[in-house]
Order: sequence, then C-alpha cells, then structure tokens
Amino acid sequence: MAKKSLELLLIENVENLGIVGDVVKVRSGYARNFLLPHGLAEAPTKKRLAELQERRKRVQEELAQQRQARVALHARMAGLEVRITRSCNDQGMLYGSVSQRDISDALIEAGYDVPIRAVRLGQPIKRVGDYHVPIQFERDLRCDITLHVDPDHAIGEEREEMEFDNEGNLIRNPKPKADKGAESAEESPAADKAKPDKPAKGRSSAEPEAEAKPAKAARKKDKAAAE
Repeated sequence: MAKKSLELLLIENVENLGIVGDVVKVRSGYARNFLLPHGLAEAPTKKRLAELQERRKRVQEELAQQRQARVALHARMAGLEVRITRSCNDQGMLYGSVSQRDISDALIEAGYDVPIRAVRLGQPIKRVGDYHVPIQFERDLRCDITLHVDPDHAIGEEREEMEFDNEGNLIRNPKPKADKGAESAEESPAADKAKPDKPAKGRSSAEPEAEAKPAKAARKKDKAAAE
C-alpha cells in the first residue's frame, strides 16, 4: 500500500527539505507530526505564495552569503590540525570522551566557525592519540582535519612495555624479567664445574694393564734365577 503524501507550503526554512516559500510534497505522518504542529508549513494558497515571495528573496540572498563563507572556510581548513587536552589514566584511556561538541568548540576557539552538525564523528573518542575527523558543511563541501587528543600528564612513550594490573592501573615498579638466554649462559659454567671429569675411553683400563704385565714378567725371571 502506497504511503499518502501531502503538498505543503513552507513558511520557515527546514533543513534538508527547503526554504520559506517552497511548495514541497511530504509524507502525511511527517506533516501531521512535525511540520504542521511546529508551524513550519501550511496548506499552499496563491495569496500566501505571493506574501512570502519577498521573504523568500531575502532568504536566498542570505543563503548565498552563507555559501560563500563556507567555501572560504573550507579552503582555510585544508590540512588543519587541532589539539585537545584531556585527563586520562596511565594507559591513555580518557576520563570521559571527546564529542562532536568538544571538537566544534575547539575549532571555534581556534577561529573556525564550524557548527556541531558539520562535525561527522562516528563515535566519541575515548583514548589519547591522533584522529582524522571529517567536516562537512554541505554535500560538496567536505574536508578532513587532524585532531590530536593529548594527555594532561606524562604517560610515557613506551606504554606497550609497561605492566598493568587487572583493572588497567599501572604497576609502578614491575619486577624485571630475567633473560632466559642469560640465565642459561650463567648456569652452564656452574654445571660444567659440578660435573666430574670423565676418563678418556681406553686410557684408565689400558694403562694399568700395561704396567701390570712387566711387573709379573719380572717376578717370574727372579724366581727362575733363584732355582
């Protein structure tokens, strides 16, 4: 079943729909629940269309000026970098987050009049670091800025090598990890000293036997001489 639509005359500017004096077609639910109750539109008549023409002309001139300002601002923001400092733990996790409003406020403070709705942030930022944030004024006016979220205290350049407990808190004095290679290298000389020297094969048994044979022969020779 096709959804019913209504034709209405806009008496105020409505974002993504039209400006004052436009005649637009909208879904009946959108008209009844939003446009009509908020006084943004009404049923079109020739009289009202004529009455709104002068106001419509002024709005068009204002929009043209806003367009020129946005084009100039867009050009100024090419390659822009902005810094925000936030409190965080030793792991770099923020106490809170950086939102679209925070970024808009930082840009305005730096001299760039960027409304909150122009900051296209997918989700709040919750960790220190560098981020590319899209800024879109209109469909054809879009740029990316670099946002640096800095910690409010030194957290160390080698966070990956730090040790943390189960709750993410930094262990201030972690026990040094022993080098397995060094341990094995240190143990090997001690082990060598502890082990008794093994006799060379064929030496201990052969030498006594060689010494025993001449002694036996000498005794026989002395006995024969005595007889």
